[in-house]
This record gives sequence, C-alpha cells and structure tokens, in this order.
Amino acid sequence: MIQHHLLLASLCLALGGPVLAAGSEHAHGHGHGAPAKLQLDAGKKWPTDAPLRQAMGNLRATMASALPDIHEKRLAPEGYAALAKKVEQEVGSIVANCKLDARADAQLHLVVADLLDGADKMAGKKKQARGGKPRDGAVQVIGALDKYATYFDDPGFQPIAH
Repeated sequence: MIQHHLLLASLCLALGGPVLAAGSEHAHGHGHGAPAKLQLDAGKKWPTDAPLRQAMGNLRATMASALPDIHEKRLAPEGYAALAKKVEQEVGSIVANCKLDARADAQLHLVVADLLDGADKMAGKKKQARGGKPRDGAVQVIGALDKYATYFDDPGFQPIAH
C-alpha cells in the first residue's frame, strides 16, 4: 500500500506539473474549469520514446493474454490483482524512464490516470458501489490502452481487439 502511494506521489511530481499548467491555461482561455481531455497535437499523434513504447507494449501483451478469461468472467480475484500489479509496475517504469516534452507528458498523464484507476479497481481498492469491480478495472485499462493507440505515435502498438 505504501509503495502504491509512493508511486502516485512520484507520478504527480513527474507528470502533474504540466497537467496543472495545461488545466490553468484551459480555465483562463475559456472561463471555466473543465477537466483536461485527450487531444491530438494539431491533428497529429503525440511523440513517444522507447521506454514508453516498451511499457505500453508490455501492458498490451499482459492484458491481451488475460482477455479471454476477462470476457468469460473466469478470472479469479488473484488474477485481477496480478494484472493490477503489472499495471502499477509498468506505470512505475514510465514515470522513471519516459522523457516526453511537457505537452505530450500532460496528455500521457490522462492515460496513466486511467491505467492507475483501473489497477485500483482490479486490486479491489475501490468500493464496488462506485464502479470498482475488478472486471470494470480491466475494461478501464483496456480502454486506456485504446486511447494510447489513438493519441500517441507508436507504430508497433495495436489496440486490443475486444
């Protein structure tokens, strides 16, 4: 649990600044505090680096291999917990090694937030009444991977067919 909080703190420090700055610019430019949302870079996908591509590829492979059991509702709580741990490990690798420019980093933060929220659900850290079922977390992680494929330039990455 402490390790998870340290990961979140590191993530906030590493990625939070650009997101807060982007949110402030958005609020000033439009007169309201709408949450940041994923967008392309002037119609183009955001650049990636090797550590990001590696971590996201690892996550894709892990989630794709578990997909049949997720779809058939055969994955045990321990299986979801293992998936959650893998997500947290790969996000930790992204935080430690990924070096994107501030604008791309701010967009990546939105994907990473979905990954970590999904991991929390898979690990049973979210109350079920708030949509915290482990299977919902897996669906959220797969959705985050789809967003990554849509908004980030990673030619070798294919969304998971589901």
